[in-house]
Amino acid sequence: MDYQKICNDILNLDPKVRFVGVCDNTGVIKNGGLRDGIKSILTDDEIIKSNLISLERWRLHNRLADRIGKARYAMEEYEKVKQITMPLEDEHLLLISTEVNADHGKIIESSIQLVISNYVKDYL
Repeated sequence: MDYQKICNDILNLDPKVRFVGVCDNTGVIKNGGLRDGIKSILTDDEIIKSNLISLERWRLHNRLADRIGKARYAMEEYEKVKQITMPLEDEHLLLISTEVNADHGKIIESSIQLVISNYVKDYL
């Protein structure tokens, strides 16, 4: 799967998307980045820590998956940003950060469709 293409496509969905990235199970961002002209709120070390927290939180979500089903995404709203997390293959997470006033429902559903369409393309 072309993670960089997915990141670019999601970044282009809405001008209120600040950041899109894919991190591996070490918390390191492997693909994606900030929208041009946007400055990161967190330092590089804080980003890795935040990603590790997201990974652990995702593992906790999945502990109940056999009872309630797999989580499709998680969304948190902070005072300054919204953060959306989605699972990808091989213990990778798709991380999306938006402005607080972004239409997160639209961004989430469009992102899910982009990921699904890329999975399908990989298997055809």
